[in-house]
Amino acid sequence: MPGLLSCPGSLTVICFLSWSLCLSGAQSWTNEVSDVQYGRLDSNVTLACGKSQINIPAVWHLNNSSALPWHQVTSNGSLVLLHVTLSAQGDYSCYDNRGLLLHAVKLRLGHPPGLLSISCRLPNHTYISCSWAESVNTSLAVQYNASFRGTGQEWQPCLMDTVHQNCYVDHPSFWQTIHTLRITATNVLGSETTFARFKLDKLLKPDPPESVLVKEVEGHPKKLNISWNFPFSWQRYDAFPLMFHIRYRPHGSLYWSEVYTEESQIVIFDALAGHLHQVQLRARDEVDSESQWSDWTHLLFARPWEDYVTSEPPEDNFLDNFFYTNTETETSTAKTHSPAPQDDGNLGLVILLVLFAVVIIATVLSLICVLWVRQRRREHVTKQELTSVVKMKSMPI
Repeated sequence: MPGLLSCPGSLTVICFLSWSLCLSGAQSWTNEVSDVQYGRLDSNVTLACGKSQINIPAVWHLNNSSALPWHQVTSNGSLVLLHVTLSAQGDYSCYDNRGLLLHAVKLRLGHPPGLLSISCRLPNHTYISCSWAESVNTSLAVQYNASFRGTGQEWQPCLMDTVHQNCYVDHPSFWQTIHTLRITATNVLGSETTFARFKLDKLLKPDPPESVLVKEVEGHPKKLNISWNFPFSWQRYDAFPLMFHIRYRPHGSLYWSEVYTEESQIVIFDALAGHLHQVQLRARDEVDSESQWSDWTHLLFARPWEDYVTSEPPEDNFLDNFFYTNTETETSTAKTHSPAPQDDGNLGLVILLVLFAVVIIATVLSLICVLWVRQRRREHVTKQELTSVVKMKSMPI
């Protein structure tokens, strides 16, 4: 033995074997620590202390702490967690009475999938888009599998977008009466399949019109020009025409005026001159009366054309018509080219106030003259009466 141990080759072999054993032990330990066990929330979960049952007392720790949820330890060393909640998740480890680690496991808790809430939309005749929402928060990763078929047809895959939880089908059999979508949700605790049935003609709902423009019509204070484009998703314009619904009203009004057309531009003739208007549009398949109207476009605001250059304040028009009838044309021309239209308005107001003052003064003077004349007449009558009385007294009886 001393000779064997003194051999350099033998020492190398012994070192290699020792390193291999250590590496093997490390890999075994890593595998034990990386074990994952799944359990249902609000139920009892049992964790075994290793792959083989032991009949010695075992001590359990959660995340390196001896504090554990409500639990029991069986005679074979297993840990039974009672009515677990999310707080019971974590890394569990069991030790023997000498403190030697026997087993470690990671516990993950959740629910199996439940039925899904499915909604589908059909923005045109060749494309179906469906999305879904979970009715149960599983707290665990879920995988989905979706398929689609018409009545009497084979199942075909519904192309998945798991990030946004939706799928789509190209060129469905629109002539089929009933279509069915099937989605299966699966996680480590179970699976659930949900079916949704619908009619494509009733599901058809175009996107709102795009690039809507509302413009004034020059020279027409009661007209508005409204134009728009077909939705981008509705590309086969000739094969599947759309009906458009336009509504408009003066801003602040409670009542809409409505127009229906198949064109992509109209001119309305009954706009309220000088007022801001609200305009909205929506679309529907022209042929399929059971299809849905699209959502309304955003509110657009526009004002009809106004002649800002020749418009005049009402005070100026009153003065021109009442006082300067013979020079109306000259006054209008002068005001059109005036760089300060506010000064003309002030001048007219001053003239009106002066004339009003003259009328008041003339009226007062007239009243004074009338009163003076009446007073003179009274004095004259009084003198005549006194004269008559004196004459009568001087007459002999």
